[in-house]
Amino acid sequence: MADPIKPSNAPAQEFIILGQTSDGRQFRPSDWAERLCGVMSCFRPEGSGGRNAHLKYSPYVLPTMINGVRSVVVNEALRELDPLAYHFVANFAKDNDLQVIDACLIPEPGSKPPKAG
Repeated sequence: MADPIKPSNAPAQEFIILGQTSDGRQFRPSDWAERLCGVMSCFRPEGSGGRNAHLKYSPYVLPTMINGVRSVVVNEALRELDPLAYHFVANFAKDNDLQVIDACLIPEPGSKPPKAG
């Protein structure tokens, strides 16, 4: 369901958890991002599961690399889907003293905007 406050063409709000502590040390273990995203894989839009859903990451919590640093992109839509899951991910970053960056999804040049619906 679309948020009545945000227009349907508003960029998706996200935050990024960097695999670096506040003092710049690399977070361990080296596969922390994949582990966290694996735990969160069951949180997905209704009807998007399918037969092999357990083998795919959630579209709301995705591992990535940013400037050579393992990171996790968390979409704010997770908060609407399951507030406890959202707080789990946010508290993971806080409890492990990881750097967090607020961000928004910027569409690729020439890409079509998603259909409202």
